Amino acid sequence: MKSTDIRMSAKIGAMLLLLWGVLHIWVGAEGIHQYLGGDIQSQWNMLLGGVNGSKETFQFAVDQMTSTIHSRLLINFCLDVGGYGVLAIFLSWMLWKQGSWLAYWIAVLVIGIGDLAFLFNMLLSGIIELNIGTIGGPVLWFIVISITPFGLIKVKR
Repeated sequence: MKSTDIRMSAKIGAMLLLLWGVLHIWVGAEGIHQYLGGDIQSQWNMLLGGVNGSKETFQFAVDQMTSTIHSRLLINFCLDVGGYGVLAIFLSWMLWKQGSWLAYWIAVLVIGIGDLAFLFNMLLSGIIELNIGTIGGPVLWFIVISITPFGLIKVKR
């Protein structure tokens, strides 16, 4: 199979998945930046701001042990998000070059678990601020999984 056999909708899906990946790597990098800055409030501010997660009324930990645990959980979350971004970049390459159904299904299932967990647990619950940056990931993912299969190489029986 040649990459020329892969139709435009799969190529667009691959480009959007690449964008999704870059945006999620940025979250990981920003998480590292906030973690290394040593300010737990800055770390939390990345993930608060929704109608049910007000930055003004959130009670930050005041003792060192709780702050340390929060900090480690937050950096772990941000690095996981960045890891999903790295996976998305590999999958976008597989879609672009190979028209890979395996890459498509990994994007649907694995990235879908991460994105849908974020959508329902953080965004729609009102914990994190609703804006173009926070809704953009789930919207991009949905577009990717919706249009990509129409351009993938047909499986021969």
